Amino acid sequence: MKKYLLSLFTLILPFLTFAQETTSQKIDTLFKDYTGWFVDAIFYEIPFTDTFQLPWVLIVLVGGAIYFTIYFKFINFTGFKTALDVVQDKYHDIEKHGADTLYGDSTPNEGENIIETLRDDSAEGEVSHFQALTAALSATVGLGNIAGVAVALSIGGPGATFWMIVAGLLGMASKFAECTLGVKYRDVGEDGTVYGGPMYYLKKGLGEKGKGYGGLGKVLAVLFAIFVIGGSFGGGNMFQANQAAAQFVKLAGIENSNGGLYFGLVMAALVAVVIIGGIKRIASVTEKVVPFMAGIYVLASLIILGANYKYIGDAFMLIYEGAFSGLGIAGGLVGVMIQGIRRGAFSNEAGVGSAAIAHSAVRTKYPASEGIVALLEPFVDTVVICTMTALVIIITNFDGHFMEYGTEITEGVELTATAFDSVIPHFSVVLTIAVILLAFSTMISWSYYGMQGWVYLFGKSKLADLTYKVLFLFFVVVGASISLGAVINFSDAMIFAMVVPNIIGVLLLTPVVKAELNRYLKAIAKKEDAIEDGATDFSDHM
Repeated sequence: MKKYLLSLFTLILPFLTFAQETTSQKIDTLFKDYTGWFVDAIFYEIPFTDTFQLPWVLIVLVGGAIYFTIYFKFINFTGFKTALDVVQDKYHDIEKHGADTLYGDSTPNEGENIIETLRDDSAEGEVSHFQALTAALSATVGLGNIAGVAVALSIGGPGATFWMIVAGLLGMASKFAECTLGVKYRDVGEDGTVYGGPMYYLKKGLGEKGKGYGGLGKVLAVLFAIFVIGGSFGGGNMFQANQAAAQFVKLAGIENSNGGLYFGLVMAALVAVVIIGGIKRIASVTEKVVPFMAGIYVLASLIILGANYKYIGDAFMLIYEGAFSGLGIAGGLVGVMIQGIRRGAFSNEAGVGSAAIAHSAVRTKYPASEGIVALLEPFVDTVVICTMTALVIIITNFDGHFMEYGTEITEGVELTATAFDSVIPHFSVVLTIAVILLAFSTMISWSYYGMQGWVYLFGKSKLADLTYKVLFLFFVVVGASISLGAVINFSDAMIFAMVVPNIIGVLLLTPVVKAELNRYLKAIAKKEDAIEDGATDFSDHM
């Protein structure tokens, strides 16, 4: 496969050089003419008053998150400690063999269909809980955490941070629900390859509810597959490559117009090496890259906060006051709330359904175990990393020397770099490296998301697999080479169009999620009770 990909790169290089010089504007105009209606429809803002509008897709995302939070009795908070335990493999033994087999009665559950689950209860899968978490995080922890937060603050002021955190906390329940379903209804091929995500729980899950829902499920599954493919080529690929290339060319001081093209070719080659290996290779990379880059970024943030510890209290006061007053911000309180919730919801993608694809590949007998792990994702992405960015910007901008709240900016990365550079000289170099790594990890995870949608529509064959990967790599180079504003707008709309079929399906399948949660919690309780009574803890021997 590597030989074929190399040959294809050689063939498309002249075309891309030509495209860069002659067709960029034409492509942009063409997409705008034919897809503008779709973009406008997805991001349509409902006018509630003359002073503010609310995007309908945001209402669906936040409304669903609130419902799931209440329905699952605040699993966002009550399941947090359990999530940390699961990531550390505390319950690895029962997830591999079943609580009844190891700590329960003498029923021979091993290798059989357990009657309580009414499904094949094998612990098939390709990655660990931690690998699944980092693979999903690599798709959400990205430029939104660095550039998007700065843009949100420029529009909504410090108070937007509060509502950003609220959106992250609520989104934890959405991630729990959709990722539980992703494992519950996944398909496992004869070679052990896992195929999962909303496409499968929409079709199979709704199909279980009866004829009236079966047809709806199939239609929603196809729509989701189409949207996730479009999103993977655009927002999950071309946008990332474009922004990474721009940062690299700027840092390197490359004036040659082909700088982005060459960067794209190198990036595509690196992406190819990873995605050819499938989710196992992707997970093995993300479990190293994500903690590293997040750790560097958080450490730098902590250094700045430590150097300015006297102002942390004042920063939180600004956040609190701004969250409930909205003084000086367009739209007042509601304007601040919208900016914060929008950034939080759009950053962690809770409710979009994309993360359920990565999480579905986990090795476990209990679907809810991965749902519980998944709820950590919005917490890390939004509550921790986005808040860190916001605090750094607020503290270093007390005198308003590089940003005026209420005045929208367009270059979010540059503003964040300015904030860091004011305390750590030349940190913008490290930030550029972080942007490239973030873009790279986002691309490899979204390649997996898009491929799952592709094989769902076109079949699980080597040809379908190869075709998608070649197209994906082609768009990496295109994204880094030319300006595609309207194309990116369209692909972003495709990503958030995923919300519609996903939220409908998850809402209808919440009783299934609750049943799986209860089953897993009972398994945990059985193990803990048995150990208290003197039974062996098998997790230490596996």
